[in-house]
This record gives sequence, structure tokens and C-alpha cells, in this order.
Amino acid sequence: MDTDKEARWLSVTEQRAWRVHLDVNKLLMHQLERDLQPFGLTMNDYEILVNLSESEERRMRMSDLAAATLQSKSRLSHQITRMEKAGLVRREHCESDKRGLFAVLTDHGWKTMREVAPHHVASVRRHFIDLLSPQALEELHDSLVPVAEHLRALRGRG
Repeated sequence: MDTDKEARWLSVTEQRAWRVHLDVNKLLMHQLERDLQPFGLTMNDYEILVNLSESEERRMRMSDLAAATLQSKSRLSHQITRMEKAGLVRREHCESDKRGLFAVLTDHGWKTMREVAPHHVASVRRHFIDLLSPQALEELHDSLVPVAEHLRALRGRG
């Protein structure tokens, strides 16, 4: 197989866009993670707290939380165990499905979320939002929506 003839190589413009996207994604996630460290949280912790805080009764089925955070059920289970030890969440059995479990945000988790959120938003602003014009943010959003929709559709198949 001759990959040079079969591959649709990236143009200079495409390669520049792809590589800066990779750099920004890695660097931004690294910086946001560093900014959460003083609170004893990781980005995964924070994402779980956000999902639970925005859910009805501050609880989600573990399977729904795994899907929302793009984690395997087993990885999420380990994450929740760690967060339970920190008093941020607890598990509850589902009355309608004896095999189902909920992750529930504790009062301590809610308090932590409310304390950390302003700092996290400030970090997002400082390292991303405030560096782009309103027009650039709108263009970025419009450019990335088709990619997100495509990838969500693929994820739904498997």
C-alpha cells in the first residue's frame, strides 16, 4: 500500500490550524488544571461537580454522568470513590432500578463548587476568553459546532 498516494495530506494552512488547536487544547487544560490545584481539585473533579451542580436535585445516574464527562463507567467509579473520600459526592441506590446508582453532590461538594467556580471562571477568562475578540469567539463557536456535532454523532453509534 502506497500511503503517499492514498493519504490526503494536510495543506500548510490545515496543518497550522490543526497544530495550534492541539497546542491550545493541551496548554489550556494544563493551565486550568494548575489553577484548580490550590483547591485540591482536578479538571475531572471540577467537571463532575459542574454536572452534578447543574442537575436536578444535584444528582445524576452514574451512567449518565459517565456519558456527560466522556469517561468509562469504571474510570468514573474510581473518580467518584476518590471524591467520596473527600466528602464532595456520595452514591445512592436508584429505587426504580436496583442495579442503578446515582452520584449526588453533598453539601460540602456544593460549598466547594460555589467557592471554586469564581476562580475557575476567572482562569478561563484570563487564559482564553479575554484573549479573543467577541467576533473571534463567535467565529470560533460557529467553526467548531459542526466538528462537535460530528463527533457526538459518532459517539452515539458506539
